[in-house]
Amino acid sequence: MTDIKTADTKSADTRYSRANGEGTSVVARPDQAPTAPAADVPALLDHGRTLCTPVLREAVSRLAAPMDAVSAYHFGWTDAEGNPTNADSGKAVRPALALLSARAAGAPASVGVPGGVAVELVHNFSLLHDDLMDRDETRRHRATVWTVFGPAQAILVGDAMFALANEILLEAPGLGTTSAVDAGRAVHRLTVATRKLIDGQAQDLSFEHRDHDRVSVEECLEMEGNKTGALLAVSASIGAVLAGIDDTAADALERYGYHLGLAFQAVDDLLGIWGETEVTGKPNFGDLRQRKKSLPVCAALADGGKASRRLAELLADPEGRGDEDEEQLAVRAALIEEAGGRAWTAEEARRQHSTALAALDEVAMPTEVRAQFAALAEFVVVRER
Repeated sequence: MTDIKTADTKSADTRYSRANGEGTSVVARPDQAPTAPAADVPALLDHGRTLCTPVLREAVSRLAAPMDAVSAYHFGWTDAEGNPTNADSGKAVRPALALLSARAAGAPASVGVPGGVAVELVHNFSLLHDDLMDRDETRRHRATVWTVFGPAQAILVGDAMFALANEILLEAPGLGTTSAVDAGRAVHRLTVATRKLIDGQAQDLSFEHRDHDRVSVEECLEMEGNKTGALLAVSASIGAVLAGIDDTAADALERYGYHLGLAFQAVDDLLGIWGETEVTGKPNFGDLRQRKKSLPVCAALADGGKASRRLAELLADPEGRGDEDEEQLAVRAALIEEAGGRAWTAEEARRQHSTALAALDEVAMPTEVRAQFAALAEFVVVRER
């Protein structure tokens, strides 16, 4: 990485940080890209939930006990005792993209429902396994599945969700909204994306143990492209594929989703260090506690200055690994910021956002749909959780 110092750190901090309580997001609206045309993003997300949740619930109900109950808890539909709740079920960006992509192909949003449900199942399969591997104890302001029901249930339920995702897609022709050929195309794209997602998680885990062999920014971007970009890529194309769109246009929609995923993960990396627990539902300095080689960390280590060298020393020190207190973690966060890692990552989120929008120009679609894709992209970058 050679251009790590090109960002104006002071101005970037002014635009992007929430230091001293200013601003509403770790990354502010991308001012180098045109503001997205007016679109009601909450309505798009709600529409995705409205259409996909009943099908998702039906799919989960097929699971043998207690996996059905564990899944319901994970999705926020019930508490640990099985009582109905209105807990946070996530942002539902992926189902919204799947439905929007069906409309991009000129079909009703409902054609994309099997795709929206499938990507949501794969996404949550990955969350169940990631929480266990990372030993995360909270998600969406609640105890994670493995802490409540045990590691075995987290593994089993995650595996079951992955199987259900393919089942739902292969059943789509029976609804009369897609052909068997297009359902097969959708399964293939989702399976490839899932394999890449797993590759990304394996890379992420291996990076945590590379204290002396530094992870480059390029390696980190490759990992995050697999872990996050691949599933958002297929989310942005799967509804269109079910609607019969050609592969060239589907590939362009995937490029939009892939770069949107990199922007999404860059913001997630910022929130993993500087996000507020009461907003994100995750522990303070969670990524630093696990010594994750996220983008801010890799960018800071690439800087090579005094703060960068001190950060490298602290990360390589095996003493107290995983038991650092808040003060020690705050010192590391400050070093990352001083070395430019925070500002560079915010700028990278903007770059990926712009690249995602450019991919939309390769697909003919209704103006309203294009505006909604753009609005979802901005929503991903300008957020607090």
